[in-house]
Amino acid sequence: MRQNAAMSKRIDAARKRLNQALKKHAEVVGGSAVSIKKSQRAAAEVREAALAYAEIVVEKTGQPSPFDGLKDTSALRDTTIASLKSERDKIASKPAKKAS
Repeated sequence: MRQNAAMSKRIDAARKRLNQALKKHAEVVGGSAVSIKKSQRAAAEVREAALAYAEIVVEKTGQPSPFDGLKDTSALRDTTIASLKSERDKIASKPAKKAS
C-alpha cells in the first residue's frame, strides 16, 4: 500500500510538471509575437514532462503510455537542442562586462 501511495505522489508530481510546462507553452505561443527560440524551449519542456509522466504511469499501471500513437517529434527535439547549444556558445564567447 505504501508503495502505491508513493507512486501516486510521483504521478501527481509529474502531472503538475506537465501542467506547468503546458501552461508556459501556451503563454509563449499564445501572444501576438511568438519567439521561435522561446517556443522551441517551451515545446521541449512539454515533451520532457510528457515523457516523464508517461514513464511513471507505465511503471505503476503496466498499461501503455497515454501518449502512444502521437506523432514522433524527435527531429524537432534535436534541432531545439542544437539551437540551445548554439545560443549557449554565443553567450559564452562574449567578453564579460566589467562592473561599474
